[in-house]
Amino acid sequence: MGGFLGDFYLWIKAIHIMAVISWMAGLFYLPRLFVYHTQVPAGSERSEIFKVMERKLFRFIMTPAMAATWIFGILLVLNIEAYREGWFHGKLLCLLGMQAFHGMSSKWMKNFQFDKNNKSEKFFRLANEVPTLLMIAIVVLAVVKPF
Repeated sequence: MGGFLGDFYLWIKAIHIMAVISWMAGLFYLPRLFVYHTQVPAGSERSEIFKVMERKLFRFIMTPAMAATWIFGILLVLNIEAYREGWFHGKLLCLLGMQAFHGMSSKWMKNFQFDKNNKSEKFFRLANEVPTLLMIAIVVLAVVKPF
């Protein structure tokens, strides 16, 4: 492959894909934990277990995977000069939506941590669909490159 990454391009791409998979797994699972967390009384033993699960998922899997996704993705974009392409602008917009969802998930998690959640089970069931829709758009834009 050309570009400044040379022989490392495919390794960077592989690491990027692994980071994306890890980040997406967390973005799919954390809202599902919130659904179950809404079903238990605040302050209960089960609630405390959910708090630990949510915090560890967010801090030790989702956030490092998100950072790696950005770092290795930026390297790939610069290497192939994707920023010149229309499809990339659409993908970037969707990725910023994914980043916003990550941020909102952090806020929701903190509300649970302090027993201040005011969202319903139904809210989190619907929220759980957002990363799926964004992921579909991102993959189509990156692979099909419709414009």
